[in-house]
Amino acid sequence: MHKVMTRPRPRPVPTRPPGRTDHRRTDPRRPAATTAARPPTRPLRTPPQPPPHPTELFTERLLLVLSGQKPVHWAARHIAHTAFDDLTRLAELAPLNVNGRRPTIHRIGHYEPRPGVYEVFARIGTGPALRALAFRLHLGEDQRWRCTAVEVGAPPP
Repeated sequence: MHKVMTRPRPRPVPTRPPGRTDHRRTDPRRPAATTAARPPTRPLRTPPQPPPHPTELFTERLLLVLSGQKPVHWAARHIAHTAFDDLTRLAELAPLNVNGRRPTIHRIGHYEPRPGVYEVFARIGTGPALRALAFRLHLGEDQRWRCTAVEVGAPPP
C-alpha cells in the first residue's frame, strides 16, 4: 500500500523588494535627511518549482466545476466514461458553492493501487465547514490523465 499526502505548495517569494518601512519621512518628494549609502538591492529570484502533480491539477479543475465557476464542458476532455455523467449531475447541485464564497483546497492525498492509477481524496473548505472530494485518475495509452470517477461528501447536517 502506497499512500501519499501532498503538502500545500509554498507561496512563491515576492519578486519585488518590500515596501518602505521608514516612517520618519512624510513627504516622498523631499530627499531623505540621511546621506548614508545603502547597499545595492538584488532582485529576489524564486527557485524553480517542479510541475504540479496530476492530482493537484485535477483537484483544482473539479473544484472550479463543482463550485459553479466553470461549466462542465470546460473539463470534458479530461473526464472519461460515466464520470462525465456523474460530474454533470453533481455540477447542477453546485455542492462546493456556499454563499458565493470560493472554496479552498486544504489537503490533497492519493493512493496508488497500481501504476498509472490514482485514487485521490481532498479536503475542501466551503465557508465554515470542510467537505470531502474523491476521484479516480487513470493514465491512458496516450499518456494523458483522465478522471474516471467523482464523488463529493454529503453536506454536514
